[in-house]
Amino acid sequence: MFPKTTVMLVMFIFHFTTHPPSPVSGSDPDPIQDYCLPSPHTHHQCKNSSSLTVDDFIFSGIKHPGNFTNKFSGVPVSAAVFPALNTLGMSLVRADFEVGGINVPHYHPRATEVAYVLEGKVYSGFVDTNNKVFAKVIEKGDVMVFPRGVLHFQMNVGDSPAAVLGSFDSQNPGSMKLPVALFGSGINEELLEKAFGLKDKEIHKLKKRFGSEIED
Repeated sequence: MFPKTTVMLVMFIFHFTTHPPSPVSGSDPDPIQDYCLPSPHTHHQCKNSSSLTVDDFIFSGIKHPGNFTNKFSGVPVSAAVFPALNTLGMSLVRADFEVGGINVPHYHPRATEVAYVLEGKVYSGFVDTNNKVFAKVIEKGDVMVFPRGVLHFQMNVGDSPAAVLGSFDSQNPGSMKLPVALFGSGINEELLEKAFGLKDKEIHKLKKRFGSEIED
Protein backbone atom coordinates (compact mmCIF):
# COMPACT_ATOMS: atom_id res chain seq x y z
CA MET A 1 0.00 0.00 0.00
CA PHE A 2 1.06 3.57 -0.62
CA PRO A 3 1.91 5.76 2.38
CA LYS A 4 -1.00 7.94 3.53
CA THR A 5 0.91 11.15 2.72
CA THR A 6 1.46 9.97 -0.87
CA VAL A 7 -2.23 9.22 -1.33
CA MET A 8 -3.20 12.62 0.05
CA LEU A 9 -0.70 14.36 -2.25
CA VAL A 10 -2.07 12.55 -5.31
CA MET A 11 -5.62 13.50 -4.33
CA PHE A 12 -4.54 17.13 -3.84
CA ILE A 13 -2.84 17.29 -7.26
CA PHE A 14 -5.83 15.61 -8.94
CA HIS A 15 -8.26 18.08 -7.40
CA PHE A 16 -6.37 21.18 -8.51
CA THR A 17 -5.69 19.73 -11.94
CA THR A 18 -9.35 19.02 -12.60
CA HIS A 19 -10.69 22.02 -10.61
CA PRO A 20 -8.19 24.87 -11.08
CA PRO A 21 -8.81 27.89 -8.89
CA SER A 22 -10.53 30.81 -10.60
CA PRO A 23 -8.25 33.81 -11.21
CA VAL A 24 -11.11 36.06 -10.06
CA SER A 25 -12.44 35.25 -6.63
CA GLY A 26 -15.06 37.97 -6.53
CA SER A 27 -17.24 36.77 -9.42
CA ASP A 28 -20.80 35.50 -9.12
CA PRO A 29 -21.10 31.81 -8.20
CA ASP A 30 -21.87 29.33 -10.96
CA PRO A 31 -25.57 28.40 -11.13
CA ILE A 32 -26.53 24.87 -10.11
CA GLN A 33 -29.68 24.78 -12.25
CA ASP A 34 -30.83 26.14 -15.63
CA TYR A 35 -32.64 29.05 -14.02
CA CYS A 36 -34.12 30.07 -10.69
CA LEU A 37 -36.94 32.56 -10.64
CA PRO A 38 -37.44 33.44 -6.97
CA SER A 39 -40.52 32.04 -5.28
CA PRO A 40 -41.21 34.45 -2.38
CA HIS A 41 -44.55 32.97 -1.38
CA THR A 42 -43.53 29.33 -1.01
CA HIS A 43 -41.00 27.30 0.98
CA HIS A 44 -39.03 26.61 -2.22
CA GLN A 45 -36.20 28.89 -3.28
CA CYS A 46 -37.15 28.73 -6.97
CA LYS A 47 -40.48 28.60 -8.75
CA ASN A 48 -41.45 25.23 -10.19
CA SER A 49 -40.78 25.15 -13.94
CA SER A 50 -44.32 23.89 -14.53
CA SER A 51 -45.66 27.29 -13.42
CA LEU A 52 -43.42 29.27 -15.78
CA THR A 53 -44.13 30.52 -19.29
CA VAL A 54 -42.01 32.14 -21.98
CA ASP A 55 -43.22 35.54 -20.75
CA ASP A 56 -41.28 35.00 -17.53
CA PHE A 57 -38.09 35.19 -19.61
CA ILE A 58 -38.99 38.38 -21.50
CA PHE A 59 -38.55 41.95 -20.21
CA SER A 60 -39.94 45.00 -22.01
CA GLY A 61 -38.98 47.72 -19.57
CA ILE A 62 -36.18 49.30 -21.60
CA LYS A 63 -37.95 49.88 -24.90
CA HIS A 64 -38.01 53.58 -24.04
CA PRO A 65 -35.81 55.95 -22.00
CA GLY A 66 -36.46 56.45 -18.31
CA ASN A 67 -36.86 59.75 -16.49
CA PHE A 68 -34.14 62.30 -17.23
CA THR A 69 -32.08 64.16 -14.64
CA ASN A 70 -29.54 66.70 -15.90
CA LYS A 71 -29.94 65.42 -19.48
CA PHE A 72 -29.23 61.81 -18.49
CA SER A 73 -31.41 58.76 -17.89
CA GLY A 74 -30.30 55.37 -16.61
CA VAL A 75 -32.62 52.36 -16.36
CA PRO A 76 -31.01 49.36 -14.61
CA VAL A 77 -32.27 45.87 -15.37
CA SER A 78 -31.48 43.53 -12.49
CA ALA A 79 -33.11 40.46 -10.98
CA ALA A 80 -35.15 42.83 -8.84
CA VAL A 81 -37.18 43.93 -11.88
CA PHE A 82 -36.48 40.97 -14.20
CA PRO A 83 -36.50 37.87 -11.97
CA ALA A 84 -35.34 35.58 -14.80
CA LEU A 85 -31.84 37.06 -14.36
CA ASN A 86 -31.60 35.60 -10.86
CA THR A 87 -28.51 33.33 -10.47
CA LEU A 88 -27.44 33.90 -14.10
CA GLY A 89 -24.59 36.26 -13.22
CA MET A 90 -25.57 39.16 -15.43
CA SER A 91 -27.55 42.40 -15.53
CA LEU A 92 -28.15 45.30 -17.90
CA VAL A 93 -28.64 49.05 -18.04
CA ARG A 94 -30.09 51.38 -20.65
CA ALA A 95 -28.49 54.83 -20.66
CA ASP A 96 -29.93 57.75 -22.62
CA PHE A 97 -28.34 61.13 -23.18
CA GLU A 98 -29.86 64.37 -24.33
CA VAL A 99 -27.51 66.60 -26.32
CA GLY A 100 -24.58 67.41 -24.02
CA GLY A 101 -25.72 64.92 -21.38
CA ILE A 102 -23.15 62.97 -19.38
CA ASN A 103 -22.85 59.78 -17.38
CA VAL A 104 -20.60 61.04 -14.58
CA PRO A 105 -17.32 59.26 -13.77
CA HIS A 106 -18.17 56.10 -11.87
CA TYR A 107 -17.16 52.47 -11.48
CA HIS A 108 -18.68 49.07 -10.84
CA PRO A 109 -16.78 47.18 -8.10
CA ARG A 110 -18.17 43.76 -9.01
CA ALA A 111 -18.47 43.72 -12.80
CA THR A 112 -16.93 44.32 -16.19
CA GLU A 113 -19.25 46.31 -18.45
CA VAL A 114 -19.70 46.01 -22.21
CA ALA A 115 -21.33 49.14 -23.67
CA TYR A 116 -23.10 49.01 -27.05
CA VAL A 117 -24.10 52.28 -28.72
CA LEU A 118 -27.73 52.11 -29.89
CA GLU A 119 -27.72 55.58 -31.41
CA GLY A 120 -25.76 58.82 -31.41
CA LYS A 121 -22.16 59.80 -30.80
CA VAL A 122 -20.71 59.26 -27.33
CA TYR A 123 -17.34 60.31 -25.97
CA SER A 124 -16.61 57.21 -23.92
CA GLY A 125 -13.63 56.04 -21.92
CA PHE A 126 -11.98 54.81 -18.76
CA VAL A 127 -8.91 55.46 -16.62
CA ASP A 128 -6.72 52.52 -15.59
CA THR A 129 -4.77 52.15 -12.34
CA ASN A 130 -1.75 53.80 -13.97
CA ASN A 131 -3.90 56.91 -14.56
CA LYS A 132 -3.83 56.35 -18.31
CA VAL A 133 -6.96 57.47 -20.13
CA PHE A 134 -8.45 55.33 -22.91
CA ALA A 135 -11.17 57.41 -24.55
CA LYS A 136 -12.63 58.28 -27.95
CA VAL A 137 -15.92 59.07 -29.65
CA ILE A 138 -17.88 55.91 -30.42
CA GLU A 139 -20.96 55.75 -32.63
CA LYS A 140 -23.99 53.61 -33.38
CA GLY A 141 -23.00 49.95 -33.59
CA ASP A 142 -19.70 50.38 -31.71
CA VAL A 143 -18.90 48.38 -28.57
CA MET A 144 -16.55 49.37 -25.75
CA VAL A 145 -15.53 47.40 -22.70
CA PHE A 146 -14.91 48.86 -19.24
CA PRO A 147 -12.84 46.46 -17.10
CA ARG A 148 -14.10 45.62 -13.65
CA GLY A 149 -13.58 48.31 -11.03
CA VAL A 150 -12.07 50.99 -13.31
CA LEU A 151 -13.34 54.56 -13.47
CA HIS A 152 -15.29 55.25 -16.66
CA PHE A 153 -17.49 57.96 -18.17
CA GLN A 154 -19.65 58.90 -21.16
CA MET A 155 -20.84 62.13 -22.80
CA ASN A 156 -23.11 62.80 -25.75
CA VAL A 157 -21.03 64.88 -28.16
CA GLY A 158 -23.44 64.66 -31.08
CA ASP A 159 -26.22 67.01 -32.14
CA SER A 160 -29.00 64.48 -31.42
CA PRO A 161 -29.98 62.18 -28.53
CA ALA A 162 -27.76 59.17 -27.82
CA ALA A 163 -28.46 55.81 -26.21
CA VAL A 164 -26.23 53.04 -24.87
CA LEU A 165 -27.01 49.51 -23.70
CA GLY A 166 -24.66 48.26 -21.00
CA SER A 167 -24.24 44.61 -20.05
CA PHE A 168 -22.58 43.43 -16.81
CA ASP A 169 -21.09 40.04 -15.92
CA SER A 170 -22.65 40.21 -12.46
CA GLN A 171 -26.16 40.02 -11.10
CA ASN A 172 -25.25 42.87 -8.75
CA PRO A 173 -22.44 44.97 -10.27
CA GLY A 174 -22.74 47.88 -7.84
CA SER A 175 -22.20 51.48 -8.89
CA MET A 176 -20.09 54.20 -7.27
CA LYS A 177 -20.61 57.65 -8.80
CA LEU A 178 -17.64 59.78 -7.84
CA PRO A 179 -19.37 63.15 -7.36
CA VAL A 180 -22.01 61.61 -5.08
CA ALA A 181 -19.54 59.37 -3.25
CA LEU A 182 -17.20 62.29 -2.53
CA PHE A 183 -19.58 65.15 -1.86
CA GLY A 184 -22.84 63.45 -0.97
CA SER A 185 -21.72 60.84 1.53
CA GLY A 186 -20.76 62.89 4.58
CA ILE A 187 -16.95 62.82 4.25
CA ASN A 188 -15.29 65.31 6.58
CA GLU A 189 -15.33 68.76 4.95
CA GLU A 190 -11.81 69.69 6.07
CA LEU A 191 -10.46 66.58 4.38
CA LEU A 192 -12.26 67.49 1.13
CA GLU A 193 -10.96 71.06 1.29
CA LYS A 194 -7.37 69.83 1.64
CA ALA A 195 -7.73 67.07 -0.95
CA PHE A 196 -9.18 69.27 -3.71
CA GLY A 197 -7.93 72.73 -2.76
CA LEU A 198 -11.47 74.05 -2.48
CA LYS A 199 -12.84 76.73 -0.19
CA ASP A 200 -15.46 76.08 2.48
CA LYS A 201 -18.24 77.72 0.44
CA GLU A 202 -17.38 75.62 -2.61
CA ILE A 203 -17.51 72.42 -0.55
CA HIS A 204 -20.90 73.39 0.87
CA LYS A 205 -22.22 74.07 -2.63
CA LEU A 206 -21.07 70.68 -3.88
CA LYS A 207 -22.40 68.85 -0.83
CA LYS A 208 -25.77 70.54 -1.22
CA ARG A 209 -25.97 69.53 -4.88
CA PHE A 210 -24.82 65.93 -4.65
CA GLY A 211 -26.30 65.23 -1.24
CA SER A 212 -29.75 65.82 -2.77
CA GLU A 213 -29.05 63.08 -5.35
CA ILE A 214 -28.76 60.52 -2.56
CA GLU A 215 -32.11 61.63 -1.19
CA ASP A 216 -33.66 61.34 -4.65
